[in-house]
Amino acid sequence: MSTKPKDGTDIAAGLLLMAAAGFFGWQTRALEIGTSLRMGPGYFPMVLSGVLFLLGLVVFLRAFGREDDEPFGKIAWRGILFILPAPIFFGLTVRGLGFVPALFLTSFIAAQASVRMRLVPALILALAVTILSTLIFSYGLGLPFRRFGPWVQF
Repeated sequence: MSTKPKDGTDIAAGLLLMAAAGFFGWQTRALEIGTSLRMGPGYFPMVLSGVLFLLGLVVFLRAFGREDDEPFGKIAWRGILFILPAPIFFGLTVRGLGFVPALFLTSFIAAQASVRMRLVPALILALAVTILSTLIFSYGLGLPFRRFGPWVQF
């Protein structure tokens, strides 16, 4: 393992991730953590802070990687443009459309991230995700949410 960093970007990114994790971990100090069986309001943020810190540490240490490491590949812009807005779309429409239509459209949007995904398989995937999620969350777990919202009239 070389001690000379190849690129300062990875060092900065790792340090920023660790700093963000430290900040968010510090913010949870006033919250009750609880146990894994009886989680308090600070349990999940503390766990996420720990995971973020470990991720930052890995990025930081990888900056000092071997000389023959492969360069980072091209950025998958199509994936970014379809995957990132999908949960935002779901969050903005689930109350108006309801769980079923919002999840179907969200799954369909996310499926478009792949250049190999065609229309019919994307529709089948969205339908399967919607049916399984509705069966699990609505019927299996009995979560109280509207399957169809006020924007969808039958």
